[in-house]
Amino acid sequence: MPILRVLSYNVRSLRDDPVAVARVIRESGAHLVFLQEAPAFWRWRARCSQLARRCAMVAVAGGGGGAFGNFLLCSPAVLAHSARTFRLAHAPMRPDKGAAVAELSYGGVRFVAAGTHLTTGDATHGDEREAQLRSLLAELSGPDGLPLIVAGDLNEEHTGPAWRALAARLTDAGAGSTTPTFSCRTPRRRIDGIFADPRLPVRQYRVLDSPDVRRASDHFPIYAELEL
Repeated sequence: MPILRVLSYNVRSLRDDPVAVARVIRESGAHLVFLQEAPAFWRWRARCSQLARRCAMVAVAGGGGGAFGNFLLCSPAVLAHSARTFRLAHAPMRPDKGAAVAELSYGGVRFVAAGTHLTTGDATHGDEREAQLRSLLAELSGPDGLPLIVAGDLNEEHTGPAWRALAARLTDAGAGSTTPTFSCRTPRRRIDGIFADPRLPVRQYRVLDSPDVRRASDHFPIYAELEL
């Protein structure tokens, strides 16, 4: 069975050290990378393309537009069959949020990958995040029945309503882990997740840490290996 190496990483709009971001991604050896807070506004296409080149990867979906900073990258070993972006539900006067989605294949196995970043805020915004998650899953509910991988910054911990709803449908790759993913300065909360279709067993999960990670962003990247 092929093993798909997956990375999810909030790169804070490359405001810290974009070269270190690229090194972290390259050294992870990931086949599929879900980024949050990738360049989404001024010159976002050129900046996302530059990041993909630095990572020796292929830009598949997202960046600016309806993705609102969600960006999917793949190694050349992964085939991209289709890609799209869309807005998520959001409350009035609240920031727009989106998702980047692609139908991919690796080792001859097709699957759907969706990267997202739910709204920020304290527990009082849990209902908004849950509504965003519902709109994401509704957009992904197609007739093809392909295995689904969702990853991103959920901005809540595993006890939050959106996290619980996602973990009820998909396997939380980091279930049982107590390693925080935010922030690099004061690590306290696990708010970033990789969620896999139950048909894709999780073989490994890790929160990556290194001097480059500490320079690159305020989030730790998370890594998982999934059996396709």
